[in-house]
Amino acid sequence: MLETIPVDWIWGLIGGLMIGLGGAVYLLANGRIMGASGIIGGLVDRSGLDTWKERVVFLAGVFLLPIPLYPMYRAVDTHITSNIAVIVAAGLLVGIGTRIANGCTSGHGVCGISRLSLRGLVATVFYIMAGGFAVIIFRHMLGWV
Repeated sequence: MLETIPVDWIWGLIGGLMIGLGGAVYLLANGRIMGASGIIGGLVDRSGLDTWKERVVFLAGVFLLPIPLYPMYRAVDTHITSNIAVIVAAGLLVGIGTRIANGCTSGHGVCGISRLSLRGLVATVFYIMAGGFAVIIFRHMLGWV
């Protein structure tokens, strides 16, 4: 009897390819790096008001694209906690971290490493390590997640 081969990794591959393509298009069209935290941050702190239209269009695409893709989705267990306080705290910590690092996973990890940026590589190594330590501490040691 043939066993079912897990194919969930394909969704990650497709998502990664879409993020990479989006980063390439953003760079070619605007001459700037597609870093989601920088795009949002420029709207929030008003430093990017001269490019507010492209920022809003980018964010609209991020939020609206899942709608036409919805028929392709199936139930996926994300293993996310149901503790709202943990989710809010995690979101705040990620936001603070992206401001401290002057970028996020799309800016440093995808666009920075693909351009062989030393800053992007170093930032990526450190946020991956911080994520690993967070899992060790909050899941395995404290049992909060």
